[in-house]
Amino acid sequence: MMLRLGIRFHDTAELPFEERVKAAEGQGFSCVHIALSKIKDIPSDISALTSGYANYLKGCFDKAGLSVAVLGNYLNLCDPDPDRLSGILKKYEAHIRFASYLRAGVVGTETGAPNSSYDCSDREAVRSESAYVSFRENVKKVIGYAQHYGVTFAIEPVYKHIIYSPERARRLLDEVASENLRIIFDPVNLLDPDRLEERDEVLQKAMELLSEEIAVIHLKDFIPEKREDGSINMKPCGCGLGAMTYDDIIEFAVRKKPFIEATLENTTPDDATQCRNHIEEIIRKYENA
Repeated sequence: MMLRLGIRFHDTAELPFEERVKAAEGQGFSCVHIALSKIKDIPSDISALTSGYANYLKGCFDKAGLSVAVLGNYLNLCDPDPDRLSGILKKYEAHIRFASYLRAGVVGTETGAPNSSYDCSDREAVRSESAYVSFRENVKKVIGYAQHYGVTFAIEPVYKHIIYSPERARRLLDEVASENLRIIFDPVNLLDPDRLEERDEVLQKAMELLSEEIAVIHLKDFIPEKREDGSINMKPCGCGLGAMTYDDIIEFAVRKKPFIEATLENTTPDDATQCRNHIEEIIRKYENA
């Protein structure tokens, strides 16, 4: 299989940690995206992120044949409160250090909003130049940690966040100019619900502009629902259960990113295998072309 398919670990069945690892293995996955704070029975405090703890986790995943594609730390790098931001940066530093012990593929994050509540409703503020500059400068601080520990830091562009488009992601990559900064490509997260007719154009632009730096792919689906005011809500669901098409994305991955880790999101324990089978069927089409 030309993609290493994985699962977001907190989408697996709520079992004791080691049983949860076995469950992910049993559903046929090759890797995981794990955010420690979302798993109830394992620690996530900075003080717990020791090499011994990393070796324990790594041993559990290795035994199941699972790699850690993404160590998630989805905190707001544009928080304007200096004390909160200081704590956020310390947590990123700890996760980067921990990822070096764990041998995780990347430390992953989304790209925030210029307020302490992570409120993205004010699109003008979120997309402002000042928000971008603040985010860029804080990314540079995190990249300093990443370079020191030899870890890849990967951002996930999202249409409602500061890095909202392929073009802005390209700008950030060029201005930070570090081999340790990479992209998590989540196609659905780049789509504006009110401009879904532009879907193909947006995703082709992302694959064109960001191809070299894409390190991990997220795969999920959505069901478009019309609200009373006429706007569209994209209800998330697992791959193959909604309106998303994957052929261009999978062809890109097979041709340009062979064996890249691609983790499924918004699955349930009941439909995860069905969603994996759906993507594997598309992969085989392009492997055999």
